[in-house]
Amino acid sequence: MTFRIYTADDVQRALPMAEAIEGVKAGYAQLSAGRAQIPLRVPLNVSSDDVTLIMPFLVPDDGGALGLKLVSVFNSNIAQGLPLIHSVVLAVDPATGKPQALIEGGAVTAIRTGAASGAATDVLARPDAAVAAIFGSGVQARRQLEAVCTVRRIERVWVYSLVGAEAFVAEMAGYGPIPTDVRIAKTPREAVAEADVICTATTSRTPVFDGHDLKPGAHVNGIGSYTPLMQENDLTTVRRARVIVDSFEAVLAEAGDLIIPLNAGDITRDHIAAELGEVIAGIKPGRTSPEQITFFKSVGVAVQDAMAAKIILRNGSIMGLGTSIEL
Repeated sequence: MTFRIYTADDVQRALPMAEAIEGVKAGYAQLSAGRAQIPLRVPLNVSSDDVTLIMPFLVPDDGGALGLKLVSVFNSNIAQGLPLIHSVVLAVDPATGKPQALIEGGAVTAIRTGAASGAATDVLARPDAAVAAIFGSGVQARRQLEAVCTVRRIERVWVYSLVGAEAFVAEMAGYGPIPTDVRIAKTPREAVAEADVICTATTSRTPVFDGHDLKPGAHVNGIGSYTPLMQENDLTTVRRARVIVDSFEAVLAEAGDLIIPLNAGDITRDHIAAELGEVIAGIKPGRTSPEQITFFKSVGVAVQDAMAAKIILRNGSIMGLGTSIEL
């Protein structure tokens, strides 16, 4: 059996952000329409700080995508100088069930997570959005900024991070669609005050900014909190915003940003307005006024990996990427 291996470099070449954003949009629409089989991911809690997740997917439309992603998020790696996330994606031929490829999943995760916020920003943020704020300075934060700048003409960027902000600015200012005006915020309030689009991409268990500081019309992408006990965005942000999610099922099982205020009785289930796929398909409205604050909460769903893998296999074949092996 012939099997193909795609490295992180192959992924970077085969999965450009603009294509990833459009793929994720299509995947979200299929998910919300009930055409994709995306079971809740299975967590294996290796320790209190470390988890390995198994995420299967089947997306039947347009040739289909079948497979699974295995991703480990080990916070203990940071002290050892190792990446926070390790991952692989196994792609399977939906016509025969034959394993097709093993794809380095760290790059896939970074790009497809950025693409989710890119899709949400494109659908929910004001068309005239010009200032972005990024909380965090790691791999995810970098791809968040790239995605936002892919769908909006951003003129200025603020970054707030407890560590690594200088390196972030040095690497990202002027990269691709990102403007050269990338500034380090001294406080969360300075980062948020003039921002039209805010992305939170940290591993914080407590809110990283005060929702009172959001200006009217701002859009927030919350992608860092991925367990019921993590609350990266505060109650004020949630209460002030029209809340759109990637998956009702997933966020109600995993998103502390919403689970904590729901359990406390501070919001009701009806406060969650729609899935992004419903907005993309025109089933439910997204932003309803220029002054409205919008909040996209994503915990990550395997439909993103499915669409990313599909693009990688297609472009990889055209570009001659990857290495074939016989199993």
